[in-house]
Amino acid sequence: MNLHSGTPFWLANNGIAPARPTLAAPEQCDVVICGAGVTGALVADALTAAGRDVVIIDRRESGLGSTAASTALLQYEIDVELIALGEMIGKEQAARAYRASARAVTQLAQLVAPLEGCDFQPRHSLYLASTRRDAKRLRAESDARSAIGIETEWWPRERVKARYGFPSYGAIRSQPAGEIDALALTRALLARAIANGARWYEQTNARGYEERAGGVRLLTDNGVHIDARRAVCATGYDLPKFLAQDSVTLHSTYALATERLTHFGAWDDRCLVWESARPYTYMRTTDDRRVIVGGEDVPFRDAAWRDRLLPTKTRKLEERLARLLPSIATETAFEWAGTFAETKDGLPFIGRDARYPGFLFALGYGGNGITFSAIAAELLTAECLGEGSPDADLYRMDR
Repeated sequence: MNLHSGTPFWLANNGIAPARPTLAAPEQCDVVICGAGVTGALVADALTAAGRDVVIIDRRESGLGSTAASTALLQYEIDVELIALGEMIGKEQAARAYRASARAVTQLAQLVAPLEGCDFQPRHSLYLASTRRDAKRLRAESDARSAIGIETEWWPRERVKARYGFPSYGAIRSQPAGEIDALALTRALLARAIANGARWYEQTNARGYEERAGGVRLLTDNGVHIDARRAVCATGYDLPKFLAQDSVTLHSTYALATERLTHFGAWDDRCLVWESARPYTYMRTTDDRRVIVGGEDVPFRDAAWRDRLLPTKTRKLEERLARLLPSIATETAFEWAGTFAETKDGLPFIGRDARYPGFLFALGYGGNGITFSAIAAELLTAECLGEGSPDADLYRMDR
């Protein structure tokens, strides 16, 4: 699947990386990872740090799938709010899911600290109430999040207006949160995994697999195989054809990045901003002083139809940005479209699937993909080490 179009900012900012070799001879390892985007990179980094022998393959160059189109907001928030999630899966399970996401954001900050060029910045998150009805719900939501230990504060509309100038009916202001360069992060993690012994092959497509004693054999398009104890599927929204995942809904999403700004007005702390309207608009800044705005999601029909909407959706995002930052003149420098998937409960699919012995899945579906990928890296590493995790049931494939 063609996962993005236009000119994603991270790709323009980082350029094309030097080519990696294609798999030309059989390989054997503890774990083979299908997918060299941010999810595969996080999993590879965690597994190699734990001493596992890892091979990484991707049918593209690294990070040029959905990672390139990511707007890379690091948030603990799940697309389904805490109270609503509790009604779906139970209050205790929902609390565990939110706390796990909050821990993942904090752990991501620690993980990237030694890495250069990833442009990580810790931020607050500001969740704007789009209507009076939403404000009532979000105030209760803020209390519920505080009750489970998340650093959360309710701001009435007057305080939001006085501090930032944003139009709203109030907002949840909370931590932890952050922003990062998704493509630079991916490349840095892969480089660290290679330094720890991983092998990484591009232009290598898994076309099928065979179950074997003690593991799995991946078959590639060029006729070369990889034998591994475990295979990790970290291909995001572009699953290999021999795998089935019918519990998700695909959407098209749109984003733009502005030219560099000299100032951000009252938005001087550059917190992550998003809203309760669905589909929601969100915005963040970049290390070189741009604003990235995203949203205008619509159900996915096909890539051509998604791409035809790009000019119209860009104009709508520009209009929304002007309403949020009326005192700041902005000019669009980059615009792009992408495809993403979401689940009914807003949670990713991570772990085993009885239909595919030998496989582990790291499918960070939803609007919080990098955070979910960090959770997947932790859970799957524990699985490969023969250890359990008390949160693994939250993300099981058969839920």
